[in-house]
Amino acid sequence: MAFNLKKVLKALLLSSSQTLSVKDIQDTFARFHEQGVLPLVEEPAGPPGAPAAEAPAPVVDEVPEVFAEPPEDAELYQDVPSLVTVTQIREAMDAISLELKAADDGLLLIEGSNGYRLVTHPRFARWVRILRAEPPPVKLSQSSVETLAIVAYRQPVTRTEIETIRGVSAEAGVNKLLERELIYVVGRADLPGRPIQYGTTDHFLEFVGIKSLDELPASDVLSSRQIDAWLENSTNAPKLGDTDMGLSDEQLPLEGAANAPATAPVGEPPAAS
Repeated sequence: MAFNLKKVLKALLLSSSQTLSVKDIQDTFARFHEQGVLPLVEEPAGPPGAPAAEAPAPVVDEVPEVFAEPPEDAELYQDVPSLVTVTQIREAMDAISLELKAADDGLLLIEGSNGYRLVTHPRFARWVRILRAEPPPVKLSQSSVETLAIVAYRQPVTRTEIETIRGVSAEAGVNKLLERELIYVVGRADLPGRPIQYGTTDHFLEFVGIKSLDELPASDVLSSRQIDAWLENSTNAPKLGDTDMGLSDEQLPLEGAANAPATAPVGEPPAAS
């Protein structure tokens, strides 16, 4: 019977509370072969000349079967390959994922930026919250979603850039995203005042269900090139004149009206100088 990689991976996934990366799996197989060639550890012998200890009389004639060591399963411990490739691991994980979806038992296998992990289906979220005595998650406001989108596509980005793009204050949205650990402080921009720059976290990738930022859908309004051009135009925007604002040439500008001499009302003589 051939070695069954899929069964071993299922056991590793179920036994791990952390994300299981491909490297973790390969290291596990490497340790398996290292332990297979190690000599057995024997009990230390007594001092030279000491009489050999007598074997204790058995307490029972037969050990219950429940305490007996199970025989090694050929599918799990025999003919284990010395090298398990990345392709073999990914193919086995894909097969496990399809099986879990087909079984519809409430478990899913997801692949994040750091590896694989078994999770409960979102439709069981209420039961999990009841077990853990957790409140329902607070949904992000539209303002926070817009701020998060700008950080995701523009990062690293400063709060001033976010506010310039959105046209409103971004302080509350940035603080909320920091609190939810969806963004973090990347560093400081090489600009006057050294403003703080923000970027997205690995938790953000899990939040939106992608493995890397490269999987973000293309955006016609949030591309770096278009935002750069828009910011440049908004920063160096020309001053608008009266004609640009729809005033006719005959209308007196406000500055001119303020400096013009006062005229007397109709029917009254002009004021004496």
